[in-house]
Amino acid sequence: MTSSEHDGLRVDGLTIAFGGNTAVDGLSFAAPRGRITGLIGPNGAGKTTTFNACSGLLRPSAGSVRLFGTDITGRGPAARAQHGLGRTFQRMDLFDSLTVEQNIALGLEARLARSNPLKQLRCPRRDRTSVRAATEAVLELCDLGPHRGDPAGSLSTGQRRLVDLGRVLAGGFDMLLLDEPSSGLDSAETRRFGRIVTRVVADSGCGVLLVEHDMSLVMSICEHLYVLDFGKMIFEGDPADVRASDAVRAAYLGSEAA
Repeated sequence: MTSSEHDGLRVDGLTIAFGGNTAVDGLSFAAPRGRITGLIGPNGAGKTTTFNACSGLLRPSAGSVRLFGTDITGRGPAARAQHGLGRTFQRMDLFDSLTVEQNIALGLEARLARSNPLKQLRCPRRDRTSVRAATEAVLELCDLGPHRGDPAGSLSTGQRRLVDLGRVLAGGFDMLLLDEPSSGLDSAETRRFGRIVTRVVADSGCGVLLVEHDMSLVMSICEHLYVLDFGKMIFEGDPADVRASDAVRAAYLGSEAA
């Protein structure tokens, strides 16, 4: 394995079967640090199943998942988080009665607990100061400063997506799995979300693996794309290559690729 293959998430020969049905069949791909990589395909292609295997919610029937060179195939979600893997879900799980600032601070508290659980008991002043400073940085990065004191439940869907992203960022993860982040967003909110994710990657150097149906978002922010159909990889390349592919157009993009 080359040094570049140690620098991110790598999946090799991933196969996931449920009973006699194979949902993901021999899938291999890489999502390096410092880039936004897209995983696309029609409904039922196996994208979410692949995400669940990458994040530890599913154990594959065969194949391996490596993160920064370490085999994490048999590890659960908590162990993968400890190693630097964070994930958002289509269904956001925010604390609606807490403010935006408090929701993001919880991500930082979880980060402290992962590094040293005893810090949660001692709560030294310097750590609290660090949490406040880091919370401020995430609020600014995600354009959430004006909403810091608003309850999360009072926000629009687009703003809530940014809080969800901010909370994961606050966790200090080096690889982010973003599952349908534009779900429920209008076109303006989607463009704004895309700009912020691009800025996050540029500023932090983290890697992003994106599952997304909005092709305008995918094509505008992803550097490399993997296309699935019926659990198999049918194409990979940059956005221009994907748009030009007859196989992709037939399987998924349809008129959007024209």
